[in-house]
Amino acid sequence: MMITPVHRFRDIERKPEYLQPEKCVPPPSRAALGTMWFIRDGCGIACAVVTWMLVFYADFVVLLVMLVPSRDYVYSVINGTLFNTLAFLALASHFRAMLTDPGAVPKGNATKEFIESLQLKPGQVVYKCPKCCSIKPDRAHHCSVCKRCIRKMDHHCPWVNNCVGENNQKYFVLFTMYIALISLHALIMVGFHFLYCFEEDWTKCSSFSPPTTVILLILLCFEALLFLIFTSVMFGTQVHSICTDETGIEQLKKEERRWAKKTKWMNMKAVFGHPFSIAWLSPFATPDQGKADPYQYVV
Repeated sequence: MMITPVHRFRDIERKPEYLQPEKCVPPPSRAALGTMWFIRDGCGIACAVVTWMLVFYADFVVLLVMLVPSRDYVYSVINGTLFNTLAFLALASHFRAMLTDPGAVPKGNATKEFIESLQLKPGQVVYKCPKCCSIKPDRAHHCSVCKRCIRKMDHHCPWVNNCVGENNQKYFVLFTMYIALISLHALIMVGFHFLYCFEEDWTKCSSFSPPTTVILLILLCFEALLFLIFTSVMFGTQVHSICTDETGIEQLKKEERRWAKKTKWMNMKAVFGHPFSIAWLSPFATPDQGKADPYQYVV
């Protein structure tokens, strides 16, 4: 098989004599590992905590500074319910994106027994990651933070303290969408509240003093504008990657397409589930990803 230049970018060893399965330690059993997926990375944990704190701060300003003091009961109930619903869905999506296995390849599975179980034919080649000693499928990449090879890895996001991969991309997309929506909603409410306070007495438009109210609203406005831009760009980038069936790493490395081309609709259903329903927007609905095929390791 001819090796194209694009393979120089992949951390693989193609020749059988370099696989060295005798040097790989068999992976621990599922029972020993437990069922929860959590990355112990200090930077990622800090970013995740900051994310939750910023959402709680926005909720505090929206409720106690703008809605509770409002004389319009209907306005307060509608906007309070909408904002808190979107905030809850955003945090739930963040939680699922952070604690869902993104598609990690079993670590240390490049053993003699596993390679023999693949029943390789003459001329067939398998990829081995020299960093985590795993036989990895096509389109998998090694993450230096997770210390694992991740199937269809798009990127590692410190804000969710996890990789964005085959199994949790839906939750990451929902997280960016809901954060963008609550940011836009907060900006609109801040604008209306400033207009209301300019027309009325500032002492009557908030439970806090006028200087404190202005500072809290300006901070919320800055936070909402910053995250609206950031998450909107991320949401658009993720949707584009899903529709083109090309991950961020594959786009960055300009890897040659070696997988079957599908329609945009089929790619969307592969990530969000089939068929289209309200479950696409729910972080509690798990799309059917199917079971990993052991022969996807073979080329």
